Amino acid sequence: MLEEMRIRSLGVIDDAVVELSPGFTAVTGETGAGKTMVVTSLGLLLGGRADAALVRIGAKNAVVEGRITVSAGDTAAVRAEEAGAELDDGALLISRTVSAEGRSRAHLGGRSVPVGVLAELADELVAVHGQTDQQGLLKLSRQRQALDRYAGGAVAGPLAKYTEAYRRLRAVSVELDEITTRARERAQEADMLRYGLDEIAGVEPRAGEDVELAEEAERLGHAEALSSAATAAHAAVAGNPEDPEGIDAATLVAGAQRALDAVRSYDPALAQLADRIGEIGILLGDVAGELAGYADDLDADPLRLAAVEERRAALTALTRKYGENVASVLDWAERSAARLTELDGDDERIGELTAERDALRTELGGLAQALTDARTEAAERFAAAVTAELASLAMPHARVSFDIRQTEDPEGVEVGGRTVAYGPAGVDEVELLLAPHPGAPPRPIAKGASGGELSRVMLAVEVVFAGTDPVPTYLFDEVDAGVGGKAAVEIGRRLARLAKTAQVVVVTHLPQVAAFADRQLLVEKTNDGSVTRSGVKVLEGEERVRELSRMLAGQEDSQTARAHAEELLATARADL
Repeated sequence: MLEEMRIRSLGVIDDAVVELSPGFTAVTGETGAGKTMVVTSLGLLLGGRADAALVRIGAKNAVVEGRITVSAGDTAAVRAEEAGAELDDGALLISRTVSAEGRSRAHLGGRSVPVGVLAELADELVAVHGQTDQQGLLKLSRQRQALDRYAGGAVAGPLAKYTEAYRRLRAVSVELDEITTRARERAQEADMLRYGLDEIAGVEPRAGEDVELAEEAERLGHAEALSSAATAAHAAVAGNPEDPEGIDAATLVAGAQRALDAVRSYDPALAQLADRIGEIGILLGDVAGELAGYADDLDADPLRLAAVEERRAALTALTRKYGENVASVLDWAERSAARLTELDGDDERIGELTAERDALRTELGGLAQALTDARTEAAERFAAAVTAELASLAMPHARVSFDIRQTEDPEGVEVGGRTVAYGPAGVDEVELLLAPHPGAPPRPIAKGASGGELSRVMLAVEVVFAGTDPVPTYLFDEVDAGVGGKAAVEIGRRLARLAKTAQVVVVTHLPQVAAFADRQLLVEKTNDGSVTRSGVKVLEGEERVRELSRMLAGQEDSQTARAHAEELLATARADL
């Protein structure tokens, strides 16, 4: 239940507190006094769209704070706790701030939350209805949604299965269309891939081959310089056979070792040095052997160099087209081979998809029939319930019914021996019909209902929902527009009955409706045109009679109006 709202710098409201109670609360006041801001404020608390135009001129931001009681374990309480909110003595504290630049922030139970979390709670906490909701009821999609909501699980079950099959059918159809409509492009792609793979296969590159050949080409291109350097180094290390008297490193090291070996027994430190020089001698011998082998093995054959350069040219031709190196070329080949297999399997894939599509269309037709049957059964009960409610709203002879129909479409699905159009919610077009009096043919409510009748149909629909899918609080913004006289009295009476099982808040201009309220709030402006804390007050006794008199005749002190107001209050009390 909504206990309280504080509204600051929103529209004409400067700073006001709206205190609500269980039962039926009527919000009244002069036109333009700011009554609708109560509805707007609640809409913001429940995740409605923020608009910078709502911020009072001269203010930095508008703030709405609300306190809503919930029961532990309720869906709303659980969702709030999941978002990190904490309950305050069994109540949720909600706030919404809208800056003059249009930015919006939301807080729930002391925690900052996305605005979407507030919208999720809205369905569980409050049902808001106003003039825009009446216009929405004129849309066929909204009428179908209303019927599905009333039907509950009887429609929700088949609809969930239908939706799943519908999505799969769409995915299969899209893939099938892509394959068939792009057949030429896919054939060209396959030819290009096949050519590239054949070219690569003809060269037969190995991973890392380009690096190995680059190193070999560098070696072969400088074979003479490499041979001379190896020979000179070998001579310096091990001596030159053509110059037996030359001094080389191996000879010098051997002489040093002999000199130390002669005296090594006299000093261990010198013996260690002798051993290290011996190690140097061994290392020089190894290096000398490898230098000799390198010089002997060095291939200076120009034919080999030509063969290497030819092979490198073949690999370069591949890397220009398929990758920056041989490894990239081989990776391209692997991916392209997989893609070519996919493209070459188009004919087989088309057959598989076509068979799956046909099976899904058949399945979808059966699910659509089940959905239609469930809606038809629910429509009879829904129409009967709304018709009964209209009898309580001064429309005793009105009859409500539903027209559930399908549209022929050769590209659709087969349902009941007919091929009909289909969509994500089934094959049904659902339209609410109204026959306002005996003898009148049922007509769509968009054409056959006046403003007052539409208001009562809307109220009757909501009352029926209250019996099957109740919420703790209902807020009606001038749902009684276009209604007067006896019909207004009946609307007030019906709202009062609805308030026995839920909190009902009504923004109204009609005294006949306000008289049935358990509590009446007056919204009034100060002299400067703003609504302050003192501008929203509870009316009792004489003050309530004066306000009802104003609503009746525009004259608070008219004795006739006062008498009528007192009579309305007495009638309402007697009825309840």
